[in-house]
Amino acid sequence: MEGWKTLQSGIAGLNLGQSANKFAKGFQSSVQATRERLGQVSQDEITELPQEYKDLEAQVDALRNAHLAMLKITKVYESEAYDYPVQVQESLTEFSNTIGSGFQSFAATNLKGTPLSPGASSPRPTNVETPHKTLPHALTRASHTASQLLISTPAGDSSKLGKALALYTQANDSISNSRIQHDLAVREGYLHPWQSTLNTNINVAMKARQAVRTSRLELDAAKQSLKSASPARQEQARLEVENAEDDLVQKTEVAITLMKTVLENPEPLKNLNELVKAQLSYYSAAADALSSVQGEIEELSVAAEGEYR
Repeated sequence: MEGWKTLQSGIAGLNLGQSANKFAKGFQSSVQATRERLGQVSQDEITELPQEYKDLEAQVDALRNAHLAMLKITKVYESEAYDYPVQVQESLTEFSNTIGSGFQSFAATNLKGTPLSPGASSPRPTNVETPHKTLPHALTRASHTASQLLISTPAGDSSKLGKALALYTQANDSISNSRIQHDLAVREGYLHPWQSTLNTNINVAMKARQAVRTSRLELDAAKQSLKSASPARQEQARLEVENAEDDLVQKTEVAITLMKTVLENPEPLKNLNELVKAQLSYYSAAADALSSVQGEIEELSVAAEGEYR
């Protein structure tokens, strides 16, 4: 029992000593950092880090800032409503009018005489999905509403603008679907891994650099203590400097390795390529959708101008 108490006391004393030593080092480092910031330490008293380390620091800083610069804008892809008109106030009734019903109404108007069951021209969905809030979806709903307003009048079957708006609705509906696929591809292929690189790989390298800075401050603080140490403490102070030098060398080597790993990582390039691929696919689909209706809308425009003149 006595032995157990002695062991507990020894461990407690050891832990207390380690905590005190850690606190003393932290205090000395803080004092050293303050003195350097105030210009109270000459440049030759500050331990010079390897040029390779400093070059890698600059490159990692540039990489980190490049990630932040892109994220500042591309974080909008986290929400699909990034381009949705803020002034739009759409009711649930407007949302529930699906584009499919608009197409059927358009077909019924342009196929007069074709037998249609009662209510076939304006069916209502049984399950209304949560509406998407994107600019293409807003354009789809707006052009659909505008088309129906023109086509539903007594002479609506002859409204060229109504027909053109129905065609525009059709194109934007296709674009809307492509837009949803685009946003999903961007988030999964670019945004999430891009953020992950910043929050993990680059952040680990930044923490390793902070460890180097702390170790360097501890070394320079130890050197200052050695200069002012009493003869009785000279040997202990010299050992502290040597230990601090070894610690700095070790932490610097670790930081160099981590920074090189971050800079050589091909993921950011792969992520950017995924962003470009998603955008290319989306814009190509949008161009195809608009091209498929533009000729017909132009014909309606030319015919209307001819009749007017």
